[in-house]
Amino acid sequence: MRIDVLLGEAPVAPADVADRVVVVIDVLRAATTVATALANGARAVIPFETIEETVMRAKAYARGEVQLAGERRMVRPESFDLGNSPLEYTAEAVSGRTILYSTTNGTAALTSAQGARSCFFAAFVNAAATVAAVREALNDGADVTVVCAGHERHLALEDVVCAGRLVRGIAEGRHDVVRGDGARVAEAVERPFVGGIASVAFEAAHARSLAANGFEADVQACLSLDRFDVAVRYHDRQLQLAGVTASR
Repeated sequence: MRIDVLLGEAPVAPADVADRVVVVIDVLRAATTVATALANGARAVIPFETIEETVMRAKAYARGEVQLAGERRMVRPESFDLGNSPLEYTAEAVSGRTILYSTTNGTAALTSAQGARSCFFAAFVNAAATVAAVREALNDGADVTVVCAGHERHLALEDVVCAGRLVRGIAEGRHDVVRGDGARVAEAVERPFVGGIASVAFEAAHARSLAANGFEADVQACLSLDRFDVAVRYHDRQLQLAGVTASR
């Protein structure tokens, strides 16, 4: 079994994900926000690359069924119901609703995973649950690609640290693992943070930028390890809790 990590600085090619178990990571903030929404009772999160596509898809639903959500340049687009802060996605706001969702980095990374055998969306808040889900998905034999969403086509430290944690967990106890160069880099980058991830807030450029723009509480929420015992699966163009059958 081979594990490759794409570090977020180049487009994802179809061959990178074809027939593989894929994990897309976007710690700040999309994957954290999606895990929060689903843990708090959202029916599904449907990702879109553009704001226009999100608004158009909303017309297929009754208004009370959906919430339009996401960000551009860190802030909520005009006419959207929710931004990209995980703190907004309370049970009161999302329970029983479908979230139509578009962000700068995370949703584009997800759409690049078409052709994967199975695909998960992960952050620190559900890292352990994601590792367990991936290991279960590997029972029938497959290779793994971990895709770091990055930040505007640049490497994002927080995603690489999370990728290293996932590689370490997926490989634990297995003697058949071949690590690609990206996986080795991710494990090396993660090593100083094994004892705790809080210092990522001070070392990651994107975390510092969010904090400087008033989202320090979001950064802290995103750096909470294993807060949710849920794995998020991307299937049939929807994000749902792993094991839940897609609807609509």
